[in-house]
Amino acid sequence: MQEKKDPQPKSASSLGKAHPALKAFMCGSLSGTCSTLLFQPLDLVKTRLQTLQNMHPGAPKVGMITVFFNVIRTEKLFGLWKGVSPSFMRCIPGVGIYFSTFYSLKQHYFQDDSPSAGEAVLLGGGARCVAGVAMLPITVIKTRFESGRYNYVSVAGALKSVCQNEGPRALYSGLTATLLRDAPFSGIYVMFYSQAKKALPQEISSSSFVPLVNFGCGVVAGILASLATQPADVIKTHMQVSPALYRKTSDAVRHVYEKHGLSGFFRGAVPRSLRRTLMAAMAWTVYEQLMARMGLKS
Repeated sequence: MQEKKDPQPKSASSLGKAHPALKAFMCGSLSGTCSTLLFQPLDLVKTRLQTLQNMHPGAPKVGMITVFFNVIRTEKLFGLWKGVSPSFMRCIPGVGIYFSTFYSLKQHYFQDDSPSAGEAVLLGGGARCVAGVAMLPITVIKTRFESGRYNYVSVAGALKSVCQNEGPRALYSGLTATLLRDAPFSGIYVMFYSQAKKALPQEISSSSFVPLVNFGCGVVAGILASLATQPADVIKTHMQVSPALYRKTSDAVRHVYEKHGLSGFFRGAVPRSLRRTLMAAMAWTVYEQLMARMGLKS
């Protein structure tokens, strides 16, 4: 009598039949989870540097290391992970939305060939705009958690508090500055990342060192993209932490310039560059490896 083969587990079967864009979403979400947990302290230090109060000409310069140890001294070690809950709520679906949108756009417009440098900018920027708008309310809450100026207990409580006290519109404060930061960052990142990979010799691209090479390309692309978009990040932080002070983006630009001069637009550049560079490099490396394991071209 012939034995009946065990049916394939339902979960594995469902995953295999899932739409490629859904697979890209899942790969992106997993990569976002890993990078968010590792680099949250850098994001918190960046936000604290950008929102320092009572800074006046001639005052001692406060740097990343000073803020880092001050947080540990006053809020203990795990204070560096303050805001990690909204970070997870933003990055897990947000990175998934970004990569699924990126994959869908690339498959639709560039299925047969690789995008040029200019097309890569539009591809990365377009995908980031979709994810940025979708996740902006959580981004606002995350920024406020990290600033240390709000006593929110939970993400749900923070959302309720903002809606009751400031109105739902406050959850979209800094939208313009966020898009001016995220769209160029992703566009510049994808351009440099894809062009750097194209320039690699074939023997390196097909070797066992591919994850390490991808990570290295991501680091270079991340540094360039971070520096180019730092001023927009400073403006975004100010508008989301103190939305009542700024009716429009130009008000925040004027405030930062009058208070801190041109250097004010680059406050927090070191921790942000470290975090965004390492986070993006890790996210792309993990994403591409997972997509390859699923038999999909990233």
